[in-house]
Amino acid sequence: MSTEITELPVAVIGAGPVGLAAAAELLERGLTPIIFEAGATPAAAVAAWGHIRLFSPWQYDVDAAARRLLASTGWQEPNPDTLPTGAELHEQYLSPLAAVPAIAEALHTSTRVLAVSREGLDRTRSGGRDSTPFLIRVEDAEGSITDYRVRAVIDASGTWNTPNPLGSAGLPAIGETEAFAAGLITAPLPDVVGRDRARFTGKHVLVVGAGHSAANTLLALGELAEQEPGTRISWAIRSASAAGVYGGGDLDGLPARGALGSRLRTLVADGRIELHTSFTITGFKTSDALAVIGSTPYGEKQLEVDLLVPATGFRPDLEMLREIRMDLDPVVEAPRALGPLIDPEFHSCGTVAPHGANLLSHPEKDFYIVGMKSYGRAPTFLMATGYEQVRSIAAALAGDQQAADDVQLVLPETGVCSTDLGGSCDAPAVGGAIEAASCCGTAAVPEPAASSSCCGAPEPAFLGIPTGLEHGRSAERES
Repeated sequence: MSTEITELPVAVIGAGPVGLAAAAELLERGLTPIIFEAGATPAAAVAAWGHIRLFSPWQYDVDAAARRLLASTGWQEPNPDTLPTGAELHEQYLSPLAAVPAIAEALHTSTRVLAVSREGLDRTRSGGRDSTPFLIRVEDAEGSITDYRVRAVIDASGTWNTPNPLGSAGLPAIGETEAFAAGLITAPLPDVVGRDRARFTGKHVLVVGAGHSAANTLLALGELAEQEPGTRISWAIRSASAAGVYGGGDLDGLPARGALGSRLRTLVADGRIELHTSFTITGFKTSDALAVIGSTPYGEKQLEVDLLVPATGFRPDLEMLREIRMDLDPVVEAPRALGPLIDPEFHSCGTVAPHGANLLSHPEKDFYIVGMKSYGRAPTFLMATGYEQVRSIAAALAGDQQAADDVQLVLPETGVCSTDLGGSCDAPAVGGAIEAASCCGTAAVPEPAASSSCCGAPEPAFLGIPTGLEHGRSAERES
């Protein structure tokens, strides 16, 4: 690579936890980042779910290079054993990190990346491709479009803005778009007892989904219903049982997660939440209220509700990468080498192996997708894994291949194989901090060894923020 190209900055797309960690890792390696954040503030997606508390304590929520960078500013690290909310993560860590001068000078907020390509080359042109700068086309808040030349690209844009549809077969149900436009379907993870309280008070609310998003929203609605008796709660899942959502209770090695499942089980058992199992949405009819039509083993069923809260996860938006040569797993849309290691159909209670630049590489040299987006539609992402991803990539870009290859990550043991809270870490990408290491143990696994499942159940076991992380959340599967 020519000196001219190596002197160009490295583009980081997304200023969520993993994107900001990438910037810190690059700076520590003597590389220059340029960061593009679509939101008006750094980590805008995290701020959107600020009312949600993470299951993982602070010790797993801070990137090592970011910690060292912040230490030079006099930053006081929070108590490593406490569990932050999204707002606390944003205010006490991400905002101070984004304000460090070396990062602040490189950060462009309200700047959406429209496309990534090679300067003068579309994806069909091969000659000289690896030695040609990348071209990043962006649009700012005023609608001005600018092209930037960079030496490498780290896409940490997450999945927050691309939720999965409510219908079956991966498609929106008939009438879903109209119901959303009519305001009868909310955004994921509304602040039920806070800023959105008036919207839910006294209403019949249906929550659809079987992961952390659903559990948190249902518990918040239960709290609201105690204070506002006219509030009614229904819950619909595709699976025949909600046992996987309840988790291991007192046996769960992560007390916050076990308590969440136990409280939810009690609300259902007491009749305060009306549970509809084996319910697959096929359509919507919109009027003053919302008719939700679903298929069940006993035929078609219709639920009449005032509001629907979707909690069915997220998927990656790959449109801006159409001119980049990617090699994606055909099932989960993760990098092909990573896909089999994270496919939730097969990885239920083992940890996903630590992985870095090697497994995240694409045919497009020096292009990487990291964070929640790197897991495509798989629901097992964790924030600490994202930090190790970008540490390895920064080392590779700096020419330290030994450090890039030496991927290590030690995670806490949950103690319960079957604990799942619904089969996703809709936390992505954004992915909130750590993945449950399960009964298989917690030893660090060198890349590229795969994690093996020690249970036969198909649900993935993990731990993360309840909504996914950085710009996005994990693809949440109802199981």
